[in-house]
Amino acid sequence: MDIRRAGEVPSGKGPAEWFTGNVRIDPLFSPPDPARVAGALVTFEPGARTAWHTHPLGQTLIVTAGCGWVQREGGAVEEIRPGDVVWFPPGEKHWHGAAVTTAMSHIAVQEKLDGSPVTWMEHVTDAQYRR
Repeated sequence: MDIRRAGEVPSGKGPAEWFTGNVRIDPLFSPPDPARVAGALVTFEPGARTAWHTHPLGQTLIVTAGCGWVQREGGAVEEIRPGDVVWFPPGEKHWHGAAVTTAMSHIAVQEKLDGSPVTWMEHVTDAQYRR
């Protein structure tokens, strides 16, 4: 058994290569191999968002606070609020983040395949974000 106490793992800033705007990542769990699942609490300040990306085994988002937006490639931008659960299937190109004027936090859960949980792509443009 392993108990990870709140605050044991420091918060981190979302890297500019993967995010636009101010993003904080609080790691929640990432058990050792052979486990593949990991989770983090991600907080986006207003206007902040991920770059386009995919997950080899999919991703689940559990919205915990605020108001945000999600979009899959070719789809409409959708609003998400606390209590909403979003599932992105394996390989689906998508982005997620806060609304323009409101911060948003979610728990992100994904699995690693061959050691990687995500493939990062190009940044979401302001025009794409405000659509």
